[in-house]
Amino acid sequence: MNFLGQNLRLLRKEKSLTQEQLAGKIGIKRSLIGAYEEGRTEPKLQTILNICHYFNVSIDMLINKDMSKEEKIVQPDIKGQQLRILPIAVNKHDEKELCTIVPVKASAGYTKGYGDVDFIESLPKFNFPYPDLPADRTYRLFQITGESMLPVLPGSYIICEYVQDWFNIKNEKCYVLVTKDEGIVYKRIINNLNHKELLLKSDNPEFKPYILKTDQLVEVWEAKGYTSFDLPGSEPPQVNISELAGTIYELKKDVEQLKKKLIDDTE
Repeated sequence: MNFLGQNLRLLRKEKSLTQEQLAGKIGIKRSLIGAYEEGRTEPKLQTILNICHYFNVSIDMLINKDMSKEEKIVQPDIKGQQLRILPIAVNKHDEKELCTIVPVKASAGYTKGYGDVDFIESLPKFNFPYPDLPADRTYRLFQITGESMLPVLPGSYIICEYVQDWFNIKNEKCYVLVTKDEGIVYKRIINNLNHKELLLKSDNPEFKPYILKTDQLVEVWEAKGYTSFDLPGSEPPQVNISELAGTIYELKKDVEQLKKKLIDDTE
């Protein structure tokens, strides 16, 4: 017996999502969610994969198990023992893996299409040019926004290596995390996976640390370096006229006081 419809409804309500909200998160029309839940039609394989990714459940669990009778519905696959779909781009000439770039404008789409081969193929890609890093790994470049990780500037591209087993996350190291509700974030991490959570810290002290539960995680990428097109000193420093005028005024006062002291000393 196929339990997909009732399991989908159960999982959706566990997260307090409307059909429209869930449809938005996995990139399909709202009417299809209703049709799946009512058993009027069955989703395509890619949609099933997206549902499984979003709720952190296996295909077998979603389709063949009555999840209402399961003691625990969502089991985050922290060790990566279940299949995680990671589409990669390959050079058609030599079949070597290419490095995919996720620019800012594609970030929202990536959180829905990370498991979609066609979507990954549509992203910019290139032959990995860095001999300092092992060639037998999967790498991806994520462009970041915001100032939470200064001095790494907004618009920089973080060079990342894929992490299958999240227990390998190292304390105080930087990672790009693909999450269900917050999108793509670049943070320094404290690993607390024994309690199924991570502490996310910013290098900019103006931003406070916060907790991310592992059931929100989709992908983990370890930062290996970054590239930026904002060269230090490429633009002249901005002069604040009011501050400059104030500084000149203070210098003039100091000079006048020094001249007066010299006159007094000579009399």
